[in-house]
This record gives sequence, C-alpha cells and structure tokens, in this order.
Amino acid sequence: MHDISRAFSCHPIAFVRSPYARRIDAPHQPTVVEGTETGEVAEAIIEFAEDFPTAAFRDLAGFERIWLVFVFHRSEGWKPEVRPPRGGGKRSVLATRSPHRPNAIGLSAVELVEVGERALRVRGLDLLDGTPILDIKPYVPYADAFPTSRAGWIDEIDAAQGRQSAPGPRRPRSSPAG
Repeated sequence: MHDISRAFSCHPIAFVRSPYARRIDAPHQPTVVEGTETGEVAEAIIEFAEDFPTAAFRDLAGFERIWLVFVFHRSEGWKPEVRPPRGGGKRSVLATRSPHRPNAIGLSAVELVEVGERALRVRGLDLLDGTPILDIKPYVPYADAFPTSRAGWIDEIDAAQGRQSAPGPRRPRSSPAG
C-alpha cells in the first residue's frame, strides 16, 4: 500500500500573461473560442521566472505545439462529481476537465508561436493571467495524438449534439436594477 499522505513539492518555472483576467472570460477549451470577447484564438506570453535558465527552453524553437502543465491557482476545492458545461448530468471529476480537482493541476496543448529571450509566445490558450506554469513539454505528434481513441461519455454527447460541440464562456447573470 502506498502512503498517499506523502507531499510533493513543486514551484512555478513561469507565469502566463493572458488576455483572460477572469474565469468567466476564458474559453472552456483552448480551441473553443465562441462566446469569448473577441471570438478569436488568443495569444499569450509565458514569462519564465528570473532564475530559470534559458538553456532549459531554447530548443523548443521548431516545435509547433507544446504541453503546459499548470496550477489552477483560483480553484476553490473539489468534489468527486461535477457538472460539465456540455450537460448530461454529474460526472466523475477524473472523467472531466474540471479545474476543481483533487490536485489543482492542469494540462493544455498550445501552439508555440515564438521562443524569445525569457519568454514564449503562444496561441490558443485557455489559461488565466497569472497562471503558474509547473512544466513545459514538447508536443510530439506520433506519441501524443490518438485521433481514433474513444472518449467515453463525451462520445455520447458528440452523437447527440454534434462532434466537439462545447459551450463558450458563460456570461455573468445581470442583477436586476433596483
């Protein structure tokens, strides 16, 4: 049996500079931009921590996509079941991409536009401004893409609502004037 109380220590290597200041502004997925303010795929900057060596990221140049491993820094706890934005009732949290997870860690594949001196310019981001980045890995198509894989309950939603249908950001409810 494993001791699950063992703690792990991580620290950010970079931070996101994104046009999304509030959770309600960001798309639910990087490629689903319907409902965002501009309706377009956003560009953002990944700024490395001052003490992070450039030798650690310079060879990312030439990769079209990268994986960002990040912290959902605004998550406020989690529950075993959540209601995904696509509907269909409650689902097990680990069968969703909810930001409210047992460990508030996320993974996002983004387009790498440019490798700069102390930063990366990326496109197709769904992360909030200030999001801490724990790690970056290159997206390798032959190892990372499985286009014919089944997607459980999501396949059922796709069959009913259309392939890859997903809502854009929810707009805040306006309060009655009073």
